[in-house]
Order: sequence, then structure tokens, then C-alpha cells
Amino acid sequence: MKKDFGDSISNKVYEYRVLAKMTQLDLAKEVGVSKQTILVMEKGNYVPSSLLAFRIANFFKVDVNDIFTYVKGIDQHDV
Repeated sequence: MKKDFGDSISNKVYEYRVLAKMTQLDLAKEVGVSKQTILVMEKGNYVPSSLLAFRIANFFKVDVNDIFTYVKGIDQHDV
């Protein structure tokens, strides 16, 4: 059985998109996904692939770690 450690990825896609004065559809077209993908990502309900994360960071000309942050769940040694 696969154990869920509660790890996640938080993001600042919304903040970068708004600062760039873009709609979700604008960003989606630029990075090759649907508007729905951007919507659920901004809500924190979708973790993008590494490739998509890098596309978004590259589009905004920032490091991927400026937009996406790993949030550690429970410590694996505590399980």
C-alpha cells in the first residue's frame, strides 16, 4: 500500500499572472494547457508536472522555486 506523507507543492501562479495583467486563458495559451488547468493549479487542487512548472517559470523569467514551493508533510521517520 502506498503511504501518503502529506507532501504538497504550493504555488504563486496567481500572483505572477495578476502582476503580468494576464487572464487564466492568456497564461494557459502561453504554456500549452487549458484554462481549467491554470484555474485548478491556482486553487491548489493540481500539482503540475515538472515540465509544466518549468514552462511557467520560464514564461515569467524566474526560477521555478520562485513560483513553486515544496511543502514537506510528515517526517517519514515518524511513521
